[in-house]
Amino acid sequence: MKKNKSRTLVFRLTKGEKLLYTLGFFSLIFIIVIKVFSSASISNLKMDIEKISYKIENQEKKNQSLTMQVNELISYENLNSILKEMGLSYNNENIIVLK
Repeated sequence: MKKNKSRTLVFRLTKGEKLLYTLGFFSLIFIIVIKVFSSASISNLKMDIEKISYKIENQEKKNQSLTMQVNELISYENLNSILKEMGLSYNNENIIVLK
């Protein structure tokens, strides 16, 4: 009587296939790591951009405030009162406007 040999399916990989699967696996891991680090650096850059834009807005507000103060100080009424205190007169022909 013949003995039934149980069939075992042997799945063997060649060296080239092992190399391809290994390279594919490490490539996938490398791509995931690159994606995570690039996302982190992009978010850091966005935070830096927000901080800088906040500083720019604050500086623009300060500049506006200083411009308003300059305009107040060079107003006709203010100049006229200072000129009278010093005993001078206001002569419009002697004023030169620079732009």
